[in-house]
Amino acid sequence: MPDYKARAFGQRRQTDVIAQSYQPVPGAQAAAAEIIINAELAAAEGRRRRGGPARELALYLAHGLDHLAGGRDDTPARKQRMLQREEKWLAQTESLWAEVIAP
Repeated sequence: MPDYKARAFGQRRQTDVIAQSYQPVPGAQAAAAEIIINAELAAAEGRRRRGGPARELALYLAHGLDHLAGGRDDTPARKQRMLQREEKWLAQTESLWAEVIAP
């Protein structure tokens, strides 16, 4: 993951998720995006946190989606707002992600 982050953002360091959006291809209707999730980190962190690896993986997905929707975590206050929003999303959708993402 550090190598991928270095290629994408010029910063070689570990990260939980990378979200990138792209302009639409000429002639296409919609833009494209990708979310790269560090599943190994999610498994390791999930073993230490409530909810386990499945919840941690869902949190990383929510974090990536939050970034694609314009969320920024470049200051402590913005990071806290993003986390609060993501925790709310996870609570509202637990029955969905808990069935899809196996521990």
